[in-house]
Amino acid sequence: MKKSVLLSLLLLFVLVLSPAYAQEQTTLTIAARGGSHVDAMNAVKAEFEAANNVTIEILGLESADLKQKIGLDSLNAAGELDLIMIDDPWMPEFAESGIMANLTELGYVEDEDFLAASRAIGKDPYGEGDVYALPFSGNVMLFFYNKALFDAKSLEVPTDWETVRAIAQEMKADGTIGYVIRGQQGNPIVSDFLPILWAFGGNVFDAEWNVTINSEEAKAALELYIDLLNNGVNYEKNDIVAAVSDGKAAMSLGWPSWYISGETATAAYAPIPGKSSPDAEVHGSGMIGNWMMAVTANSANKELALEFLKFVTSAESQKIGAEVGGVPTRASVLTDAELVAKYAYFPTLMEGTNNSVVRPRTPLWSNVETALGTELSSAISGVKTVEQSLIDATAAIEAVMAE
Repeated sequence: MKKSVLLSLLLLFVLVLSPAYAQEQTTLTIAARGGSHVDAMNAVKAEFEAANNVTIEILGLESADLKQKIGLDSLNAAGELDLIMIDDPWMPEFAESGIMANLTELGYVEDEDFLAASRAIGKDPYGEGDVYALPFSGNVMLFFYNKALFDAKSLEVPTDWETVRAIAQEMKADGTIGYVIRGQQGNPIVSDFLPILWAFGGNVFDAEWNVTINSEEAKAALELYIDLLNNGVNYEKNDIVAAVSDGKAAMSLGWPSWYISGETATAAYAPIPGKSSPDAEVHGSGMIGNWMMAVTANSANKELALEFLKFVTSAESQKIGAEVGGVPTRASVLTDAELVAKYAYFPTLMEGTNNSVVRPRTPLWSNVETALGTELSSAISGVKTVEQSLIDATAAIEAVMAE
């Protein structure tokens, strides 16, 4: 054997036995909601990769594709995915299905810098059990209005729904769209109506899971909702944003990402009114909708995945992520003076989150939402009376829950 060949074999033998060669690089795969969420992770992941000899692969997917991807991968004994992003309403379903690893059992200690309403979403049972997911991206519905229209009439931001109705009537009398509802059947109308229902003191279920949508509070809320439509219009999301932004319409409800991009907003914003009338009791009203992140139960890299989860949701990472569209979930970041100077809506987002309401914690929520949305649509279109639509909604939701 030639001397050069022997030297090459010897070198290869030394490399194979060396610790640096033997330590094979790990890959963590994340299924994420595409867009700014992926941008926020990409902005910080290099530091973690270098410190842990790991490659972070991020799959950015649309919401429906993301949920399907997670569901299919959970059926495998050894999963492809190590971490997953989860929309808030999916949490009860995923918890029941055993898709998420128990972070408390992995040694995670709860971090109280996360807003309490956001932390509660990641626990099973909701709000009090072990931690299964951390709040990656904050989101809560807000009240949006056209400031120029309000200033022209010297109007203050309403804090109750009777005042919202009065302003809508005044705007319509002057030829402006008073209020824009998002009344399309299913998720749009349910998301649009629930904050009003909650402000009136109503709910879909009581604490014992009895269906309570056919209540006096619900009737009053739905009658007001229809009156807002009578003094406004029913638009889809993009048209809502355009109308309020351009001053064709005065008010609407929406998610911050609709109106706020980076440091700018196309409409003024405030927490959603939390009471029915000026003298009524104040209730939580803003619908919370955080994107959570969890370690998969079938990941082969649970401990390392948890370390990345803590890293990517840390205050330092959230500050960096905010620069590329990330929405913080930590009090220390949402009140950071330098960030608030750039993102003026952070304190409003924090206030809205602290007074928010979570959608009912049932794995059947998507079916409940479909049933309720059908009946709400019948009411606003005049196909059914308010009373009949709520009676039928009760029956339909009870049928869903019975299954």
